[in-house]
Amino acid sequence: MTDYLGYLVAEKNYSPRTRDSYQRDLTRVAEYCDQHQLPAWAQITPQQIRGLVAWQHRKGLSGKSISRCLSALRGLYNYLLREGLCAHNPAHKISAPKSPQTLPTTLDVDQTAQLLEGDFSDPLHLRDLAMMELFYSSGLRLSELQQLDLDAINVREASVDVIGKGNRQRRLPIGGKAMQALQRWYAVRAQLAASDETAVFVSRRGSRISRRTIQDRLRHWSLKQGLRQPLHPHMLRHSFASHLLESSGDLRAVQELLGHANLATTQIYTHLDFQHLAKIYDQSHPRAKKKKNSPAE
Repeated sequence: MTDYLGYLVAEKNYSPRTRDSYQRDLTRVAEYCDQHQLPAWAQITPQQIRGLVAWQHRKGLSGKSISRCLSALRGLYNYLLREGLCAHNPAHKISAPKSPQTLPTTLDVDQTAQLLEGDFSDPLHLRDLAMMELFYSSGLRLSELQQLDLDAINVREASVDVIGKGNRQRRLPIGGKAMQALQRWYAVRAQLAASDETAVFVSRRGSRISRRTIQDRLRHWSLKQGLRQPLHPHMLRHSFASHLLESSGDLRAVQELLGHANLATTQIYTHLDFQHLAKIYDQSHPRAKKKKNSPAE
């Protein structure tokens, strides 16, 4: 299992957070196998995997958690098959119980403007603004932004090259406001960055900024700018996708920009878009407005 977890980071380019999640899931599976006296990984059957799923469901695990566990198992068995250490993938066609779909939280356009417009002047503030603008402009994941090096951003073309999940590379446009914020940050970056540091975004100490610091800075700005809810990086990514789909209606383009391998993953944003349209309909259509109760005559 250790070799597989190392492979996820070194070759599949999974984030440390995803690797740690897979490790927790596989450790729980190994403990389950020991408790139920199941054979080694290579001898486990699909029926035994179904028993594991049923056991997790009875324990109260959500469909999403069980699905992630199955994903970890499928990945492990694909790795073992590649290395010639097993003959089949018993988790291949097994699915998790369905859970109620929860829609991602987004900012509306006015809230986004409220967040990004203000007095950003000192180097740390300019860094934070550039990070937030880039999250919203290009729909980056937290790990993608944190790992950006200077040579990934093409200032002349206003584009950024990122390596996402599954080691998939994509080139994304950078909007005008984000490009301006980046250039303002570049003008003061040397005041913080070590001379040999290649990271676009650095901490007070001059080295590459950590994921935790990025998360903390976004929460800081959501409070400072008066937003109602705490802000996290994925909320800006969700807002990017939702606003772009609302304006363009081009689901395939949004899929490419987000770096989703499957269109089904992107389709959740159509539900957000419909919610927005339904709200406008309820507020605007004369036959949709609810009439106030009038006293009986």
